[in-house]
Amino acid sequence: MTATEETNNVASTEKTSNTGKERSTSRHMIVLASGDLLAFLAFSAIGRGSHGEATGLAAIPAVIVTAAPFAIAWFIVSPFIGVYRKELVANPRKMARRTFIAWMLSWPVAMAMRGIFVDHAVPPFTFALIALFVNAAFLLLWRWPYALNHSMKKRG
Repeated sequence: MTATEETNNVASTEKTSNTGKERSTSRHMIVLASGDLLAFLAFSAIGRGSHGEATGLAAIPAVIVTAAPFAIAWFIVSPFIGVYRKELVANPRKMARRTFIAWMLSWPVAMAMRGIFVDHAVPPFTFALIALFVNAAFLLLWRWPYALNHSMKKRG
């Protein structure tokens, strides 16, 4: 094999390797964002059900509207905190810590958006606390096991 052929072969291997890493990172980001959205939708559906509001298939648009301020605030704030970084995917402790911090910083934005666009007033304090803790729990209940699963795959 000539030097030129070896150089081309190495360049081709590096290009394929980088493309695979980019695809893997993109896949993890899509999975994380989808799971986060599902967590907010679950919070909204459960909350609506606990208040006697409609929750069936016909209520999907209402559930989405209820979840929107939480999800929008999360997707605005959390990327700046780094919750979608590749190194968190296989580190459960860092994933949990970063998720909790990101939600603590997203929560006031979510409450402001809810007050402006849904309630047209300041949301009740008890609701704000429930939203703080339940959404944090929902996000952690799926993100931590996701990172744990990937850390175990990385080791084994």
